[in-house]
Amino acid sequence: MSRTSRPLAATALSLSAVLALAACGGGEGGAAASTESSSGPAEVTVTHAQGETTVPVDPETVVVFDVGVISTLDSLGVEIAGVPDAVYPEALADFGGDEYPKVGSLFEPDYEAVNALEPDLIIVAGRSSTVYPELADIAPTIDLTVDNTDFLASFEERTTALAEVFGEEEAVAERLAAIEERAAEVAEAAEGAGEALIVMTSASEVSAYGAGSRYGIVHNELGLAPADTGLTEASHGDAVSFEYLAETDPAIMFVLDRDAAIGESGAAAEQVLDNELVRGTTAWENDDVYYLDSGVWYIAPNGLPSVEAMIEEIAAAVE
Repeated sequence: MSRTSRPLAATALSLSAVLALAACGGGEGGAAASTESSSGPAEVTVTHAQGETTVPVDPETVVVFDVGVISTLDSLGVEIAGVPDAVYPEALADFGGDEYPKVGSLFEPDYEAVNALEPDLIIVAGRSSTVYPELADIAPTIDLTVDNTDFLASFEERTTALAEVFGEEEAVAERLAAIEERAAEVAEAAEGAGEALIVMTSASEVSAYGAGSRYGIVHNELGLAPADTGLTEASHGDAVSFEYLAETDPAIMFVLDRDAAIGESGAAAEQVLDNELVRGTTAWENDDVYYLDSGVWYIAPNGLPSVEAMIEEIAAAVE
C-alpha cells in the first residue's frame, strides 16, 4: 500500500495559447494585452477572476496573498516582497521565516504593512480573493483564483497571464505544454483502472470529494471514474462515515490528511482509516490506497509545481 507522496515531475498545458498571446501581444479574448509608451515601462492588462487590471511588466515590488501563486513565482525565480503569515508546504518553508515580510493572513491583510512596502502589484487568489477590493485601493491587484469546475483550462489561463506579467512566457509555455501531454497520458492509463474516491481526514472526521469539487481534476482531467457521482461541490467536501466508505467500495482511494497539511496534531489519516469497515474495501484489500501530499493538494493546489506533482501522484496509481 502506498504510504508516501510521489516526487515532483516537470509537467504542464496549452503551449498554443501562450504562443498566440506572444504573437499578437494579447487582444480580444486573450489573458493580457501589453503596451509600452516612450515615457514609461511596458504595462500589461490582465483579465482575472474579478475583472481587468493594468499592471507594470516585471514589477519590482510584489505582494502575494496566495501560497499557490507564491509556489509558481518561486519556481520561476521571481522575487516576492511580502507574503502572508500562513502554513507553507515543506518546499516553501522559507516563506514562513523572517526573511520575508509578513502582510497579515490569507483572510485578514495587515493593510498598514502592505502600504509600507509600496507594492507595484498585489496578487490574491482562492482564500484571499474576498479582500480584493480593499487591496485594489492600495495598488494594482489581480485575482488569480482558479475555476475548479474547469481546473486545468482555468489554471492554464491564470498561469499564462502571470507569465506575461513577469516575462516568463517561454519557460511557462514549456511547462504547461508538458502538463497537457502528461495529463493526457495519465487519463489514457486511467481507462479501466476502476472507480476512485477522494477522501480527506480532519481529526477523526472524514469527508469525500467528487468530480465537481476542488479535487475534480482526478476525475475530469485525469480520467478516473468517480465511485460516487452524487457528491456535492462543497469546498469542504461531504461528511461521510466509515459505513459509507464500505458501501461505496472504491477500487482506488486517494487520501488527504488536513491535519498534516496545516500542522495540527491529531491521528494521522492512516490511523483514522485503519478499521474493519475500511479494511474491507477493494482499495484497501488491493493496496490501492494512496496518501497524497496534503500540503500540495490542500495548501497550494493552483501552483505550477503543485499541478506537476499532483499529476504524478495520480499517475503512480494508474500506470
